[in-house]
Amino acid sequence: MLHHAPGLAGVPRAGIVHRLDKDTSGLLVVAKTLEAQTDLVRQLQARTVKRHYAALVHGAVEVGGSVDAPLGRHPTQRTKMAVVGAGRHAVTHFAPLERFARATLVQCNLETGRTHQIRVHMAHIGHPLIGDATYGRRKSACATLDAFGRQALHAMRLGLLHPATHQPMEWEAPLPADFSALLERLRAELNADSNANSNADSAVRRRRG
Repeated sequence: MLHHAPGLAGVPRAGIVHRLDKDTSGLLVVAKTLEAQTDLVRQLQARTVKRHYAALVHGAVEVGGSVDAPLGRHPTQRTKMAVVGAGRHAVTHFAPLERFARATLVQCNLETGRTHQIRVHMAHIGHPLIGDATYGRRKSACATLDAFGRQALHAMRLGLLHPATHQPMEWEAPLPADFSALLERLRAELNADSNANSNADSAVRRRRG
């Protein structure tokens, strides 16, 4: 960022307003001035910034819901976060977008923005993110899912008020190539399984006829 906008050297944290986890793709807010950064941080604190994520999780998520569970440092593994009673207030809203044989694509909306929030909350309800080596499953029954090399999490939509004009603004970022390719492979496998089951049913009906 400093290479493309050298003036950011005079802004704390090079203008970064919030963070994304390592290996999470998508939208990130960077302010070019101290005044803009201050305003945007206040918007985050007031929970008026809209942050929507796409996440591919293990298992079947049948209905949407919310996870309201406090987050803090793991009591024994200090590099990890966990749901702990004395943690900070954290709320994640989620809704299923597309279902596959062993996974579900969900949209997660952040009400708060704690470290690793979506990853910990989804694991907490039994649906850890695909490819999450820290909070997920080491192996599943699907080679396609196991081959994905990072947590399947993408910051797809971001909405806020312009720090100078206070007009609402919103951006969207398409899924990156690796995430899109994973979904396409899962769709192809689901269609293949569906066709195989349909052919098997047809064969049974013919034998009965």
